[in-house]
Amino acid sequence: MSGRPPGPGLVEDLVRLREDLHREPELGLDLPRTQAKVLAALDGLPLEITTGSSLSSVTAVLRGGGPDTGDGDRPVVLLRADMDALPLTETSGVPYASKIEGRMHACGHDLHTAMLVGAARLLTEDLDGLRGDVVFMFQPGEEGHHGARLMIEEGVLEAAGRRPVAAYALHVASSMLPPGWLLTRKGPLLAGGDALRVTVRGRGGHDSQPQLLKDPVPAAAEMVLALQTYASRGFDPFDPVLLSVGSIHAGTSANIIPDEAELKIGVRTFGPGAKAQVVEGVRRVLEGVAAAHGVTVTVEHSMDYPVTVVDPDEADFAAGTVERALGPGRLVWSPNTLSPSEDFSFVLDRVPGAMLFLGACPPDRDPGTASFNHSPDAVFGNEVLGDGALLLASLAKDRLAAAG
Repeated sequence: MSGRPPGPGLVEDLVRLREDLHREPELGLDLPRTQAKVLAALDGLPLEITTGSSLSSVTAVLRGGGPDTGDGDRPVVLLRADMDALPLTETSGVPYASKIEGRMHACGHDLHTAMLVGAARLLTEDLDGLRGDVVFMFQPGEEGHHGARLMIEEGVLEAAGRRPVAAYALHVASSMLPPGWLLTRKGPLLAGGDALRVTVRGRGGHDSQPQLLKDPVPAAAEMVLALQTYASRGFDPFDPVLLSVGSIHAGTSANIIPDEAELKIGVRTFGPGAKAQVVEGVRRVLEGVAAAHGVTVTVEHSMDYPVTVVDPDEADFAAGTVERALGPGRLVWSPNTLSPSEDFSFVLDRVPGAMLFLGACPPDRDPGTASFNHSPDAVFGNEVLGDGALLLASLAKDRLAAAG
């Protein structure tokens, strides 16, 4: 039942789109150029298209031409691609490198977007064989901006008039996997992610009179160490926490004690137990250290991504589709939950589905040593665009057929 492979003309179009997106990366929730390129690539297809109000999203609904299920309640499948880039200066050396200083598609979202456009084009070529409707979710703000949650609030899950029976997404990897290989897992696939911004407030002044002041710097330094102890001793080793202080900043001069110090903390959890308690535990530790130093502390919870959980039945279904569409031996099962986070988790919290990693290491590089996603010199090969588009289209077509 899987879809037909993309022809060379379509693959060439997808390569052009991907490289065009790569040259002009955009950050966060407001992606006007990216949105315009997606809309242009979808122009002329029989899609019902809406755009977001609080973010530059694109939602496109394709109504299948196959027979109804009998009661008028046709099944729906959702396919998702994220579109935003990262605040990095690119050093990859590719001929289509970013033209914008400090911005780079270092996580492969440009490939995701092109592959989803390709899936839309493939599915529109076979409407009579499509036994239901497909929602194409082009999402901004995956990199810490809760774009999926905002699209859900704006109605993406009801875009076709009914909730999807399943949702799928691909994520490319610039290393780890050989090109064209896929990886997934039943149950928790990716960690939950939290980001905290901590402000330690004291009373600053001249460093010659520290006894008259409340120095936030030693308090902040002690907080860093206390948090490491909390992470390593406060949780079940089989439900662990990864906690990193990625940024610490205070002051302007060697002889001035500052009023404030700031910490930025990243937290990753792998199960619901640790996820539920970690943020309040961090607050408790920080407030205890602050009280001991006579300073105050505030904690802003700036990112809160759930654990990405793959439905076991949908994982099995996706594995079968990989074999039918791409051939046997292309899928491997991860024995462990992986430590990155993904806001496709917001979709999978509400709709059963699966996410699969797709190896996109260029053929002339070793996936064991190539730079991984989020590196300024990460390179993702165009060679996987056709397979990615075909797999997304096949997941939608086959799942609708199974639901009908």
